[in-house]
Amino acid sequence: MPSPQSNPVAPVLASVLASVTPATSLLPGFDNPVDDAQQVFRATLEAFAHPGRLQPLPVASGVPDGLSPALAALLLTLADPDTPVWLPADAPAAARAFLRFHCGCPLVEDLGAATFACVPAGHAMPALADCAQGQPAYPDRSATLIMEVPSLTQGETLTLRGPGIETTQALRVTGLPAGFRAAWRANNAGFPLGVELLLASGGQFCALTRTTHVED
Repeated sequence: MPSPQSNPVAPVLASVLASVTPATSLLPGFDNPVDDAQQVFRATLEAFAHPGRLQPLPVASGVPDGLSPALAALLLTLADPDTPVWLPADAPAAARAFLRFHCGCPLVEDLGAATFACVPAGHAMPALADCAQGQPAYPDRSATLIMEVPSLTQGETLTLRGPGIETTQALRVTGLPAGFRAAWRANNAGFPLGVELLLASGGQFCALTRTTHVED
């Protein structure tokens, strides 16, 4: 077994552990990391297959200050060392430490460099156009914006159309910015590039894909 001095991973691990407070280091992720992540992943696939349809969170996880149950579970499932994550600059340190410890994901300040842009409750949605849009040869390199909203059962009604929706899908949501409809139409117009969106509220979530259209 190599000594810590000869192990190239040791400095990285030491840095991660140094950034975690004792209380945060004890906060669990999933109770059964593989099985629980698979359940959340299947629910996420179902959400993208049927845009606007609410999905209940199938399992619970630790929830650090600054995240919600759905945001924490989605990031535990989707984020890894190869997927940079963006959080607002004033997001609590506990949320950052939780993601570093459990996901190993790099946390970036540049929104355009993030694979996942996470918007916790109380923070404004960033401009969709400022998120990674993908490249013509690699449209899958676009960002997924994961946003906590006050409600997915009350508020403004969005009428959705597009792949995965038989006719229309009604989605009631509170907390989207005033210019969301216009910004989403611009996102549609960039297809095959563009941002995907996961909206979460407490223990439920839904998805809008770049091919999901919001009627006026």
